[in-house]
Amino acid sequence: MWALVKTRPAAGLELCEVPRPEIGINDVLIQVRKTGICGTDLHIESWDPWAARTIRTPLILGHEFVGEIVEVGSNVSDFHPGDLVSGEGHVVCGRCRHCLAGRRHLCANSIGLGVGRDGAFAEYVALPMTNVWHHGPGIDEEVAAIFDPFGNAVHTALAFPVLGEDVLVSGAGPIGLMATAVVRHAGARFIVVSEPNAYRRELAGRMGATLVVDPLARDLHDVQAELGMVEGFDVALEMSGNAAALRSAIANMAHGGGVAILGIPTGEIPIDVNEIVFKMLTLRGIYGREMYETWYKMTVMLQSGLDIRPVITHRFPFREYEAAFAAARSGDSGKVIMNWQG
Repeated sequence: MWALVKTRPAAGLELCEVPRPEIGINDVLIQVRKTGICGTDLHIESWDPWAARTIRTPLILGHEFVGEIVEVGSNVSDFHPGDLVSGEGHVVCGRCRHCLAGRRHLCANSIGLGVGRDGAFAEYVALPMTNVWHHGPGIDEEVAAIFDPFGNAVHTALAFPVLGEDVLVSGAGPIGLMATAVVRHAGARFIVVSEPNAYRRELAGRMGATLVVDPLARDLHDVQAELGMVEGFDVALEMSGNAAALRSAIANMAHGGGVAILGIPTGEIPIDVNEIVFKMLTLRGIYGREMYETWYKMTVMLQSGLDIRPVITHRFPFREYEAAFAAARSGDSGKVIMNWQG
């Protein structure tokens, strides 16, 4: 089969012919239809310090996908050839305290698809049946391909109650954009998106933001005054990993507010703990998705009218992967999809 492979510890990727994966008795084999490019894939492709510390080559990249089951192991009874599925990208150990208690998203021994094991940037991918999500009728295939990052957005956006609340979203990358649509769908009052990139500010407006601002040009206290906000933001979603963005969010929170932090910084971020204490703020780190409550919420919101399709801005056949990665890296894009059919 064709696969996009990190063949050696250096920048770049190669499109290679590799053996089709074999499956065990508890696994399924999936013929991949479409994949999404994630920031993690960009880190691995460029071979930055994180990738150099984390990745062992050779490795097939990719963890965002939709495909059709073509083969199941002998112990698999709930999935069948022809089913349209995506996969949870964290393969957990099943034996630790959290796994045994049903809190699999907290497993400390999880292995990432396309990070610690061969991934989905290929014509076929194999996964344990416990990592497979069967899509119901009516789910758009391109949306199904990005259920993994959509899940990050839902997990972050719903970390605190947002009905009737004023929400700040710092960073309008693809996950921040989807989170904007989620909190709009969930009944937030004002949604302010802070994003320096003009292309993504325009997308944020389409995804349901009340007001979109350039943090280099406007102070959030001025934004609060414009909207008639009295006490500050009730909920902040930090999606950027930017130190100034996190500090600005904390400085603009209402007392008792919650800050959900998904963005990963490149270094340590000094913050004023006095503001956290005296405002009685709650800071919560978010990683991945809750298995599988977040997946149910994603499906139900799509079925009840949530539309995240505007976040998908570029589409490429898999043989044009270099152009696809360039589009994703440019910043002037939302979600970039690669088609593995044909």
